[in-house]
Amino acid sequence: MNAGRIAPLALYQEVAERLRQRIFAHELPPGTWVDEQALAADYGISRTPLREALKVLAAEGLVTLKPRRGCYVTEISERDLDEIFTVLALLEGQCAADTAHKATADDLARLRSIHDDLERAAADRDIDGFFEANQTFHQEVQLIADNRWLTQTITDLRKVIKLSRHHSLFSAGRLEQSLAEHRVILEALGRRDAAGIEQAMRDHISSGRRALAKIASRKESTA
Repeated sequence: MNAGRIAPLALYQEVAERLRQRIFAHELPPGTWVDEQALAADYGISRTPLREALKVLAAEGLVTLKPRRGCYVTEISERDLDEIFTVLALLEGQCAADTAHKATADDLARLRSIHDDLERAAADRDIDGFFEANQTFHQEVQLIADNRWLTQTITDLRKVIKLSRHHSLFSAGRLEQSLAEHRVILEALGRRDAAGIEQAMRDHISSGRRALAKIASRKESTA
């Protein structure tokens, strides 16, 4: 494990963020034993801030602390994904419904602008650009909904989803499907149709889960 050394005055939050990014990048793949001694040496820190950082990541579900066995990067199963996406669909659906009630004209303009970015990325087959715009769109919906507990829970669940090795947008036809779903969401929001946008957002999240399952199934059949 080789990484840049951290200055002695750095807080455990910085250590947690560095480890978080390495986990998301699969430099530390699911199931990996976290070598605390090696990491502390790499970062030039004591074990204390490292252990505090690992507690933060454990609370987020990214690592698992096992008594007398140490710390491991969490392995996420297909069942885990099913359960997480079920909860995520409910929470993001509620955020969307709240947005229908709270969004100002300026809020709607920002969401339409982000959607324009989605349209351009889709036209250019720019998956990375589409992913970033999609993330921004969902974050903006949460910002407008203005419920920090919903936002915090959604953020934590999305962190765990990043443990999956698959990306739903790589499923055949998913980019176009996702764009069409966003159009439905935006149209319902424009009508201030809280029930309509809640259902549209739930369908959108569930559709993303089905795309991930399709990728996993295809990889298993060719393994």
